[in-house]
Amino acid sequence: MAQQKTYTMIKPDGVRNGHIGEIVNRFERAGLKIERMELGMVTDEQAKANYAEHEGKPFYDGLISYITSGPVVKMVVSGDGAVAKCRSLMGATNPAEAAPGTIRGDFGLIMDENVI
Repeated sequence: MAQQKTYTMIKPDGVRNGHIGEIVNRFERAGLKIERMELGMVTDEQAKANYAEHEGKPFYDGLISYITSGPVVKMVVSGDGAVAKCRSLMGATNPAEAAPGTIRGDFGLIMDENVI
């Protein structure tokens, strides 16, 4: 597999519920390297740019409010097949559909607060 880099973010509920360490450990145990990690807030402008494809949808305003509601952990992750590995580790977007053993399957609460 090719070396890849990808961006991922532990969302406010993952930070608030104390899952940072376990999530980072899962990436590292999968052979991925955390190249950069930063705890910080997402600004309104950043949130709107990141989720622009959802503008106008019924959940958009709630999504922007949620992602800006507390600190997040922004990470650049690298390794062989990093994109596919990250997606596999995270699980389905909807925690109710995410397999046990995935980050969302283990820590996700609801669709609107899906940890990562």
